[in-house]
Amino acid sequence: MSRAGGDGTAALERAGAETVKRAVELDLASRFQESLVCYQEGIDLLLQAVKATKDESKKQRFRQKISEYMTRAEDIKKHIEKEKRDFFSDGKYHKQIRIEANATGFSYEKLFQEYLTEIVSEVWVEDPYIRSVHQLYNFLRFCEMLVKGPCKVKTIHLLTSYDEGCGKSQQISGLEEIKQSLMNYGITLNIAFSSSLHDREIRFNNGWMIKIGRGLDYFKKPQGRYSIGYCDLDLRPCHETTVDIFHTKHTKKA
Repeated sequence: MSRAGGDGTAALERAGAETVKRAVELDLASRFQESLVCYQEGIDLLLQAVKATKDESKKQRFRQKISEYMTRAEDIKKHIEKEKRDFFSDGKYHKQIRIEANATGFSYEKLFQEYLTEIVSEVWVEDPYIRSVHQLYNFLRFCEMLVKGPCKVKTIHLLTSYDEGCGKSQQISGLEEIKQSLMNYGITLNIAFSSSLHDREIRFNNGWMIKIGRGLDYFKKPQGRYSIGYCDLDLRPCHETTVDIFHTKHTKKA
C-alpha cells in the first residue's frame, strides 16, 4: 500500500516537473498566456504531491519550489493584465499563440473563454470550411460553448462556403438542425454563403476578434471512436496553426 502511494507521489512529481519545465520554456519564449496555464497546472500537480507524500523533507522542497513558481505565475498574470489595460489607453491589442503540431490543451474553451465576457450577445463566424461532418461538429461544439456562458449570446452570424461535392445537402441539413437546436436556447443563427470567402475569423461584440489560420478545423482526426481525445478536445492533438487575437474599439458588423 505504501509503495503504491509512493509510486503515485513520484508520478505526480514527474508530471508537475515536466509541466513546469514547459511553462519555463514558454515563459522564455514570451508566450506568457500559455506559460501561465502550464505554471498553474504544474503548481496544482505539485500541491497534490505535497498532500500525497509523508516525507517532511520532500514536503519542504515541494513547498519551496511551489512558492517560486507561484511568484512567477503571479508576475506573468500581472503582465497579461497590464497588456489588456494598455489596450484601453491606446485602443490597440494584439497577441499571437502558436499551436504546434500534435499539441494538446487547445479546446475552444481554452482559446475563447477568456474573451467571452458577460456582455457578449452577438458573435460573427467567418469560416469557409463548415462543410463536412466533422467540421459541422466543430461548429456545433463552438455553439455549445456559447450556450454554456458566461456570455449571453442572442445572435450568431455564420458566413461559410457551400460544399462543392455531393455533401451539399448534408451540409445544409446539418446547419439547419444546429439552427433549430439553438432556437431552444433563445439564440438565433443567421447563415450565409460566399463562394469567394477565404479568410477565417471570429468576432464578439465586446470588441475581441480571433483569427485562426485553420479556422475551427485545427484538430487532428482521432485515432478511433473510443480513443482518448475523441470527446474531450483538450486531449485531442492539433494541427500546426497560428492564433491571432485582436481588440478593436468597434467590431465590424456582418
